[in-house]
Amino acid sequence: PQPGSLLSSSLPLSFSSPPLAGDITQKGYEKKRSKLIGAFLPKAPGKGKYHSSNQNTNRVCCNVVNSVFSLSTQGMDPSVPHERRTPVTPGSSSRYHRRRSSGSRDERYRSDVHTEAVQAALAKQKERGKMAVPMPSKRRSLVVQSSMDAYTPPDTSSGSEEEGSMQGEGTPTSSQGSINMENWISRAIHGSTTSSTTSSSSTQSGGSGAASRLADVMGQTHLENHSTPPDVTGYTTDSIQVERPQGSTTASRATPKYGNAELMETGDGVPVGGRVSAKIQQLVNTLKRPKRPPLREFFVDDFEELLEVQQPDPNQPKAEGAQMLAMRGEQLGVVTNWPPSLEAALQRWGTISPKAPCLTTMDTNGKPLYILTYGKLWVRSMKVAYNILHKLGNKQEPMVRPGDRVALVFPNNDPAAFMVAFYGCLLAELVPVPIEVPLTRKDAGSQQIGFLLGSCGVTVALTSDACHKGLPKSTTGEIPQFKGWPKLLWFVTESKHLSKPPRDWFPHIKDANNDTAYIEYKTCKDGSVLGVTVMRIALLTHCQALTQSCGYTEAETIVNVLDFKKDVGLWHGILTSVMNMMHVISIPYSLMKVNPLSWIQKVCQYKAKVACVKSRDMHWALVAHKDQRDVNLSSLRMLVVADGSNPWSISSCDAFLNVFQSKGLKPEVICPCASSPEALTVAIRRPTDDSNQPPGRGVLSMQGLSHGVIRVDSEEKLSVLTLQDVGTAMPGALMCVVKPDGVSQLCKTDEIGELCVCSVATGTSYYGLSGMTKNTFEVFPMNSVGAPISEYPFTRTGLLGFVGPGGLCFIAGKMDGLMVVGGRRHNADDIVATALAVEPMKFVYRGRIAVFSITVLHDERIVVVAEQRPDSTEEDSFQWMSRVLQAIDGIHQVGVYCLALVPSNTLPKTPLGGIHLSETKQLFLEGSLHPCNVLMCPHTCVTNLPKPRQKQPEIGPASVMVGNLVSGKRIAQASGRDLGQMEDNDQARKFLFLSEVLQWRAQTTPDHVLYTLLNSRGTIASSLSCVQLHKRAEKIATMLAERGHLQDGDHVALVYPPGIDLIAAFYGCLYAGCVPITVRPPHPQNIATTLPTVKMIVEVSRSACMMTTAVICKLLRSKEASAAVDVRTWPPVLDTDDLPKKKPPLLYKPSNPDTLAYLDFSVSTTGMLAGVKMSHTATSAFCRSIKLQCELYPSREVAICLDPYCGLGFVIWCLCSVYSGHQSILIPPSELEVNPALWLLAVSQYKVRDTFCSYSVMELCTKGLGLQTESLKSRGLDLSRVRTCVVVAEERPRIALTQSFSKLFKDLGLHPRAVSTSFGCRVNLAVCLQPHRLGKLADQGTSGPDPTTVYVDMRALRHDRVRLVERGSPHSLPLMESGKILPGVRIIIANPETKGPLGDSHLGEIWVCSGHNASGYFTVYGDEALQSDHFNSRLSFGDTQTIWARTGYLGFLRRTELTDASGERHDALYVVGALDEAMELRGMRYHPIDIETSVIRTHKSITECAVFTWTNLLVVVVELDGSEQEALDLVPLVTNVVLEEHYLIVGVVVVVDIGVIPINSRGEKQRMHLRDGFLADQLDPIYVAYNM
Repeated sequence: PQPGSLLSSSLPLSFSSPPLAGDITQKGYEKKRSKLIGAFLPKAPGKGKYHSSNQNTNRVCCNVVNSVFSLSTQGMDPSVPHERRTPVTPGSSSRYHRRRSSGSRDERYRSDVHTEAVQAALAKQKERGKMAVPMPSKRRSLVVQSSMDAYTPPDTSSGSEEEGSMQGEGTPTSSQGSINMENWISRAIHGSTTSSTTSSSSTQSGGSGAASRLADVMGQTHLENHSTPPDVTGYTTDSIQVERPQGSTTASRATPKYGNAELMETGDGVPVGGRVSAKIQQLVNTLKRPKRPPLREFFVDDFEELLEVQQPDPNQPKAEGAQMLAMRGEQLGVVTNWPPSLEAALQRWGTISPKAPCLTTMDTNGKPLYILTYGKLWVRSMKVAYNILHKLGNKQEPMVRPGDRVALVFPNNDPAAFMVAFYGCLLAELVPVPIEVPLTRKDAGSQQIGFLLGSCGVTVALTSDACHKGLPKSTTGEIPQFKGWPKLLWFVTESKHLSKPPRDWFPHIKDANNDTAYIEYKTCKDGSVLGVTVMRIALLTHCQALTQSCGYTEAETIVNVLDFKKDVGLWHGILTSVMNMMHVISIPYSLMKVNPLSWIQKVCQYKAKVACVKSRDMHWALVAHKDQRDVNLSSLRMLVVADGSNPWSISSCDAFLNVFQSKGLKPEVICPCASSPEALTVAIRRPTDDSNQPPGRGVLSMQGLSHGVIRVDSEEKLSVLTLQDVGTAMPGALMCVVKPDGVSQLCKTDEIGELCVCSVATGTSYYGLSGMTKNTFEVFPMNSVGAPISEYPFTRTGLLGFVGPGGLCFIAGKMDGLMVVGGRRHNADDIVATALAVEPMKFVYRGRIAVFSITVLHDERIVVVAEQRPDSTEEDSFQWMSRVLQAIDGIHQVGVYCLALVPSNTLPKTPLGGIHLSETKQLFLEGSLHPCNVLMCPHTCVTNLPKPRQKQPEIGPASVMVGNLVSGKRIAQASGRDLGQMEDNDQARKFLFLSEVLQWRAQTTPDHVLYTLLNSRGTIASSLSCVQLHKRAEKIATMLAERGHLQDGDHVALVYPPGIDLIAAFYGCLYAGCVPITVRPPHPQNIATTLPTVKMIVEVSRSACMMTTAVICKLLRSKEASAAVDVRTWPPVLDTDDLPKKKPPLLYKPSNPDTLAYLDFSVSTTGMLAGVKMSHTATSAFCRSIKLQCELYPSREVAICLDPYCGLGFVIWCLCSVYSGHQSILIPPSELEVNPALWLLAVSQYKVRDTFCSYSVMELCTKGLGLQTESLKSRGLDLSRVRTCVVVAEERPRIALTQSFSKLFKDLGLHPRAVSTSFGCRVNLAVCLQPHRLGKLADQGTSGPDPTTVYVDMRALRHDRVRLVERGSPHSLPLMESGKILPGVRIIIANPETKGPLGDSHLGEIWVCSGHNASGYFTVYGDEALQSDHFNSRLSFGDTQTIWARTGYLGFLRRTELTDASGERHDALYVVGALDEAMELRGMRYHPIDIETSVIRTHKSITECAVFTWTNLLVVVVELDGSEQEALDLVPLVTNVVLEEHYLIVGVVVVVDIGVIPINSRGEKQRMHLRDGFLADQLDPIYVAYNM
């Protein structure tokens, strides 16, 4: 099939979903279900184990369908009956025994129905025929080759958002479905290319069924990975990463090469048959398909680009119900013998029944470790209270006083010590702040805990002996101060360390009052930690409310698996238990890890009445449950499910009941509750004796939920959320639901909102944060007319949900997990559930997955980060990622912006082993998550980009021109000083030719030194005086005539290293009447890439011979050279190291000054080789212009650190000294690589006033000498004499570099105004040069702002407009003036399309008219059109007579407040960038450098960046300075910054090694070379990411 025609013909199945009828029978359901997922189930040969399991595939699912509840009666069908639960047949429980084998996955989210929904959603996507996603290419070293040793045994680690969770083990559908599903999906994904997966599974002979087939496929995949060079075009199993073929290829079968890479054309019409390009083509095809509806048209304001605003969809569901009424919990019945405070209760039980057991702790073997009785608790708490109050500090200055906050730091396996310390604080009237034990100085989130302690003013931390010993210590044995923590005194609460309170001392036991009892910490979405304060009266009332709703009685036994330091574990297992003299059996987390059944065993052993667990504990018990004969749960009257507010807990509850109902578990015992740190217990299902009253269920449409409304799901079967109720409001509380954002207004009955509670038993504030407290704890819900519904304040619970029929509360998610994308709400937990239901379910390691949103371009974007199994291959990862994207899109109708996979066990953990969400997000955003796979989908997600720009009509000849105004603006034109009027004693002026000037100097000042060449040690390597140069030139001229047999006007290529030979050879050519072309010699270490360029210039320039040194002669004849080019076609090569002794008969004198003096060849940044012709007239005019501008005289010395091969660099190196007579100190830039300080030391040593350098030299100095300024100062380096330091360039000034250079060397005396840039191009090698004289600026006050820098709005610039803004305003771009316009140069700014003149401060093409313009291109083919257009253009209106040369650069002129020497106001020229380089994207013009600057800023490891386009895709190449592990961190960061700052979606991100981006001699990036290298697959990238 054609690439992209993905409708796989081999699958003629259609999907029909079961209608959600009222009561569908078991049989009918089975039938529907088998029809629905029949395609996924393999046809088992004979009666295999698959066969039998097909019978009872999934009985439990029907429960969900059976009890669809009806909501009040609004707009719903009230006929849906509430049905009894189907009795569970013993048969269906047996499926849990096979569970173990089929993999591990997070059970909070386990639901068979959801798994099927996900599979169906994926199948639906397949039917639509999705384009295959191009798989990223990775360097081999990056592919995680993890061995199975890295595997952690299945119960040592854990993971879920809140806390650890052991994993759920697949389902029968996964155990049978996965095998064929694998093939099925891969076949659908591979439909386009000749897919090896499909063919391999079909060509295998025989094989017993699907299992062996899969094994074969896997085996084969393995084989291929190591043998054939992978093909990256299609998604065959071997397309893992691009690599060079390694010799022999012994594959099991030949892989088709380049499946769909027909010869495609690149933008330039050059056919490429490369693998990378085929992949990009695939990406382009994918992106061509419209995913979301196209953007609507609307008016765009002149300057502001408006981001597309999401218009609400008129068809979206809206709430239609009546306004809800607040629900009141039952009366809190005050029982006569309830104690007046919790301390009073402790005192009562400690004295009346001191022997009664209060708490039993377990060791890791499940043996009782210690029994704390009420007597011991009472005595020890008193002891702790006495010692804290009286033994810290001294009598006059006790360290803590009643009301002070104290930290409690106890490990999870020591509840007894915690309990003693907690009650000790209550008795001493101190406020305990329980926190986690800090394990290292850098724990995830530990710093924020420190801030909490600091803000609470904590100075003392209570801890146990064992814990104190385990804390990290410094060498002196001190406990270090943890990062961000206040200084703490650690106080050990063990009895043996404490002194006995005196007989007469007794704690002050008061009735519960409004003092703070304790502070519970809470971690927010952003990672900050807040302290929720709970008053003593709230504490007592909460215990009473729990006692009443749970029916607690004295001396009951309760098994607690939860964390006893906070939340439900603290409220039931530490506080309410003491109020009722109950016996708590505490199961530590460490025991659960070893033996997940331990809590069930303890319930049986102690005949416990109540157990407090989380859904993961139920799930772990299921996983570990192996026909335990002696399990009997009939003693349980209540099983509190602490995370009942998680919508996905329902599946654990159902599955648990299924298995344990036969072991005496009564259905009505399961009591989910909802709680939050702010509102304590919000609702709890009461344990009823009436098993006829089934719990409430809701099957809600996710589509509806995303719009915040409740719809019983009807048509779309795939995306549903099944909820269970969490009971009714607490006794004595009032509950309502308010809109989650904005004013707290009551919701309608069919609307989802945030639950709010009004009760004594809630927290009262966030400690020390009055503003946040007001918004959370002091909320007054309003009704529709805006009146508060109660005079008492409500507390926001942070839970999203609604109140259903009968006052039952349903929780659909948490505010913290809420992500609002494009105006629709999604819950992180729901997305986690969908991702975990994607086959293969074992893929996510222990279900450790994090979902959060980041804000990019004014909307939230969903990011999914998961840990992958240690043994997963690249192919697995990528397959899974593409399925997850499709599943989330199918079920939630939302795009995932970024999906990242990290190696197992690498995400930051919370103290209980779950994933620390905010820390993960932080790592992601700062680029230190180190994923091993990343898939970004900005093309699908980002729908709010500004509209593509329509071009504005420009000013035409019709607009009235008055004098020098164009449509109200002064015409943008400027000129340097006039050459004609400048009288100076310039002797050289009387000569027309440079050769004559040299002869004149050789006669008049023979011994005056013109050139001094320095070596890397800074000593003089050689020098030339006027007469020496003249004599050498004569000898070379003789050699050309005799050995070269050259005629006048023949072209000679000069291939020399930077130095004096080059200069002598140049003048030798002039003396012989030949036309010299300077060529950079090939690099001896890199002949293969540099020699072809030399060859090309020699050929294109039609050189009749080459002159060079003996060393290079040898190099040109070497073996490496003949491998790189055809050496037989070189013209004759003359070696100037052995010159003839005699001088020529007579020197050549050109007849016409307009003839060619020399050719200047240069490779532009766009990769074009262009040679321009310089006539004798232009050359002399050029030298004169520079002499006048720079005030050069024979007495001057100028230091030059430039490449002498083309442009202004060549002119300054070779020509200016001869014309002006000044001494040039030549410093070859290559020597700086050996000694970076060489140039600046020479400038200082020779007391040079003027120096010239290139950006690459400046960068070398800035990077290489950054830390050495002090040592250079001590070596006497002094730059205070430097008047001008000019950077010779043909680009926009690199302001960041020049500024950092100026700042860095300011201490060495460099004047900040000395540094400036020049600007030249092909048509005119120097348009601007030199800054303002420092002397001239002195009277204008040098302290003022730098006059030459302006800030323009980058967004306006994209529309070819200049809009000046203030420094530091958003989207501002600093531009520096490109130096002062040279004498004799006129500049105008013209519209490149219409060729009309533009006004002041308008962006257009810079046109130049000057005596030293080049006289044309030297082309072999004579492309006259280009020639006349570039060198002989005229304006379309206005001054249509002058002939201009077009520079090809965009820029603008701006008249400044400064005056120049003649009293005229100074016109500054600002160069923005080359037209050739600019990229047209979305109708706007982008300059690569702007995008590159943004990208380089995003991460410390990005050292260089280059961007280019390929078929409308933006490709970003970054050089990585760091470990290859960081490569994938860069992909999201690069994508984000380009979206945020440039409103562009990056198509491909390529991460390469340092030095891969080619840079030419001027230090400019060769983006086109890079592009060709990328398309021809020559970059050897570390990673290539294709954004979807």
